[in-house]
Amino acid sequence: MHVASRISRLGTETAFEVLVKARALEATGRSIIHLEIGEPDFDTPPNIIEAAKRALDDGYTHYGPSAGLPQAREAVAQYINKTRGYNIWDADNVVITPGAKPIMLYGMLAVVDEGDEVIYPNPGFPIYESIINFIGAKPVPLHLKEEREFRFDVADLEARITPKTRLLILNTPQNPTGGILTYEDLKQIAELAVRHNFIVLSDEIYSQVTYGGFSHTSITQFDGMPERTIILDGFSKTFAMTGWRLGYGLFPKDVAPVVAKIQTNCTSCTSSFSQIAGIEALSDRTLPYVNDFIKEFQKRRDIIVDGLNNIPGMRCLKPQGAFYVFPNIAGTGMKSQECADFLLNTAGVACLSGTSFGANGEGFIRFSYANSVGNIEEALRRVRSALGNR
Repeated sequence: MHVASRISRLGTETAFEVLVKARALEATGRSIIHLEIGEPDFDTPPNIIEAAKRALDDGYTHYGPSAGLPQAREAVAQYINKTRGYNIWDADNVVITPGAKPIMLYGMLAVVDEGDEVIYPNPGFPIYESIINFIGAKPVPLHLKEEREFRFDVADLEARITPKTRLLILNTPQNPTGGILTYEDLKQIAELAVRHNFIVLSDEIYSQVTYGGFSHTSITQFDGMPERTIILDGFSKTFAMTGWRLGYGLFPKDVAPVVAKIQTNCTSCTSSFSQIAGIEALSDRTLPYVNDFIKEFQKRRDIIVDGLNNIPGMRCLKPQGAFYVFPNIAGTGMKSQECADFLLNTAGVACLSGTSFGANGEGFIRFSYANSVGNIEEALRRVRSALGNR
């Protein structure tokens, strides 16, 4: 059967491909430590699970509005107001989706025309570039550099702006590097967005996963930005709800109905009972669980960063957010994909090539430390041994 030519423009998320390879090795009896997938290993907090059960018993098993249940949209708006430190959003800004990825696709379909230019971080989450290409826009990569702690230079951004620039994608805290844009960075970016009249898609999915006194700043806190920004966020990372497929976007009020219309055409709506569970997730009752998650992630971060920096051929910055490290492996003499394959096949440690996140990821690999301390320590031992015996 003929496959439409537009499909050739779609990329993929390599983490799932590596997971398949790792599972295949496990099926042969190999011991594999999974540091490839960006998924918290914690269980969803019990109060959220109980809320879902009650919702099923209460009949939340039917269609809901395409934009989301009104009470869920209101809960999201109030949560964003509270966690971002202002009071500008309400339910009419919110669209709830099955996972956060639809916000990327629906949002860009709603505001980006074919031929428009979209600036995006590279290395960065691979689905950004995939969707930009798929919708027929022009991807303009913005290099994230190790020497700047993977915070791009605002001058580099300005140099890439043209009359065709329609959208800038931000991701802070960032996947794959764990880097965070500072308040001053975001202020300067906001000034550029207003001056050049482009839209910002602000991926804030890791907004609550920060360490060392860092707190998340949303670019919507600056003058002129709420009316030109799409916030992407969701439940997967903060609340250990990856399997629930529950995300959301906040849009200017003239764009939110357009995105809801796209959802009508794609999925009709997001499951009703999961949205009720999401309301519970956003409540103060979940905060103790989230705080425990963050403390555990910080402990794991410190262990894996210290361990990698003691392995000859590797050096690793200490990230201030998310749950990934992005060590420089140039000292091993291997390219990124070669190193990732070597560690999987020889050491039994699954990780991702830096080039999975774009061409500028060459010379790096990504480990997720969303795994137990014991597994991280064993992975470090295996990596050190494998590289030492190479």
